[in-house]
Amino acid sequence: MKEWFEWINFDIAFPITDPTWIFFLVLVIILFAPILLERLRIPHIIGMILAGLVVGEHGFNILARDSSFELFGKVGLYYIMFLAGLEMNMEDFKSIRMKATVLGLLAFIFPLGIGIWTNLHLLDYGLITSVLLASMYASHTLIAYPIVIRYGINRNRAVSIAVGGTAVTDTLTLLVLAVIAGMFNEKGISEMFWVWLVVKVVVLSVVIMYTFPRIGRWFFRRYTDNVVQFIFVLAMVFLGAGLMELIGMEGILGAFLAGLVLNRLIPHVSPLMSHLEFVGNALFIPYFLIGVGMLINVNVLFGHIDSIKVAGVMIVVALLGKWIASWVTQKIYGMKALERELMFGLSNAQAAATLAAVMVGYNIIQPNGERLLNEDVLNGTILLILVTCVVSSFITEHAAKRVAMSDAELNEEKGQEKERFLIPVANPETLDRLMGLAMVVRDEKQINNLVALNVINDNNDSVKQEMKGRRSLERAAQIAASANVMLKTVSRFDLNITTGILHTAKENEATSIIIGLHHKASIVDSFFGNLTENLLKGTYLQVMIVRFLIPVNTLRRIIVAVPPKAEFEHGFVKWIVHLCRMSSQLGCRLHFFAHPQTLGYIKGYIQKKHKDVLTQYQELEDWDDLLIITGQVNYDHLLVVVSSRRGSISYDSAFERLPMQISKYFNNNSIMLLYPDQKGDPSEALSFADPRGWAETQYYDRVGNWFYKWFKKDS
Repeated sequence: MKEWFEWINFDIAFPITDPTWIFFLVLVIILFAPILLERLRIPHIIGMILAGLVVGEHGFNILARDSSFELFGKVGLYYIMFLAGLEMNMEDFKSIRMKATVLGLLAFIFPLGIGIWTNLHLLDYGLITSVLLASMYASHTLIAYPIVIRYGINRNRAVSIAVGGTAVTDTLTLLVLAVIAGMFNEKGISEMFWVWLVVKVVVLSVVIMYTFPRIGRWFFRRYTDNVVQFIFVLAMVFLGAGLMELIGMEGILGAFLAGLVLNRLIPHVSPLMSHLEFVGNALFIPYFLIGVGMLINVNVLFGHIDSIKVAGVMIVVALLGKWIASWVTQKIYGMKALERELMFGLSNAQAAATLAAVMVGYNIIQPNGERLLNEDVLNGTILLILVTCVVSSFITEHAAKRVAMSDAELNEEKGQEKERFLIPVANPETLDRLMGLAMVVRDEKQINNLVALNVINDNNDSVKQEMKGRRSLERAAQIAASANVMLKTVSRFDLNITTGILHTAKENEATSIIIGLHHKASIVDSFFGNLTENLLKGTYLQVMIVRFLIPVNTLRRIIVAVPPKAEFEHGFVKWIVHLCRMSSQLGCRLHFFAHPQTLGYIKGYIQKKHKDVLTQYQELEDWDDLLIITGQVNYDHLLVVVSSRRGSISYDSAFERLPMQISKYFNNNSIMLLYPDQKGDPSEALSFADPRGWAETQYYDRVGNWFYKWFKKDS
């Protein structure tokens, strides 16, 4: 056999050090480990760690833990913290930030307190060694976070509390580590070390929170290519991590902050978000987990009694401290036992900060020549990592599955009304932003609720139009697929584009239509264009007519002008729900301008059903005062004008001036003209005397408004 290998010039030696084969074997592990271990009902994360143990130097010594594992390991660790910040629902987090802070403090105090006592009295370590070792128990890594992403419960309250608590706990742990490391450096530790370190962390955090969103918003407005945006986001993550390392803290805090501040610029349902999650879960995070597994030395179980004793104390104290913290948090805030289980599962895995602390302590040589943390602690830490990662993964998997099942049952009980958005995509220039709007207003829990349509005029130029339309539909499908959203594409021939849209809406049971605002080509051309005008006459479905001057994800505020009596319209609740979804996805504020009575209905519904949405309310006594809003709308705002069709309850003759007002005062703003649902069918309103169904109602409105203002003036 050896001669045969020599004949083909194939020289093999273990551990493998060639980068090509290392990367190939890592990819094979990432591919097959989850498949094999899924049959044994072992979580994927544990599969990666165990695979790293098997192929590492303490297993079969197949792979060497070279610099690629250090590089990708650090990238994977930062990625976990970054995704945790990015996935966090900031509006939910504001409501639970106190709970997260309490959990973080308790998860630090209980393991630290119990750990110092056990280290002093059971392990007979010195005070400084005991404090550093106890701080390792207090830290934890969100190693089970990919599990909650997979089950789609990453915005659950307990998950947000655990993620926020992780930031608090790890920050305090890293401060302890920085202080102890400073005590043994050449300069020693000054009296102002604590104060100076805290000041640097606070100042840098403020700088990141202030500058990163502005840089991100500027970049996303100018560059729409998904690859360029992905590289930019990754660069911002490492910039935040690197800046934290410069001031003496671990980079995981900077990565987490980068995720938090870029949260609003990357909608949860968007191609960029999908790409970030895909690359992290496919490569960076598995690489990190395999690297952790390669550090584990199972040989410490045999013939190393002291290591086993130290490991036993460390494991018991770490798990007990985290469980007490979760239990106390649950009791303080009256949470469910399942939420406690989820918080405990996410907050007990030891990996990143624990490894950082033990390596710092192991490399510190005390004046008496001994290491601050000896080999027993080093070996015990490896066992601690293995056991806590296994426990964390199993508990999180169990709890996440039950939460996902209960959410599914709850949605079934609610019997949510089905919705479907129809998006005509005739103009390639507006296609991306129409699709972006559709994806942030749709209900994520409903599948197959987007339909892209291209209508082709059946004339001599139809072949050319068909090719152009096919490219538009392919582009729409590509956008939806990159965000993991199902999209149905429809291409149809029709003598009239409007009738093509109306027939497709009926055939596909559409509930809303999203269409781009007509570009006025000449002076005699109307503001809406014939297509939109005929569409509004031909359907009572909700129609959103939009013009975006900047990408949807870079909007900072949504200004909503609502006419009097809008609360009596059939589609009143629907458009509020859609705007609330949009606000939640983009993390921007909804600012309503409406009549006091209408504001009361809007405020009451939002507080009851969407209380976490950022809102602001301002009275608009008379619809003729609409121009007051001009001073409120900036370039990065979206102005939503809730209009209505002639003859409807909330119709006002002032709507006739809207085209002129928008063209004159809001020409440099992103606009949405929203026509709510109405009951009935337009065809039923037609008659011989009034074939369009519009002729007389506008005059009745004018006379009624004149009388109303006249009496109001006299009173």
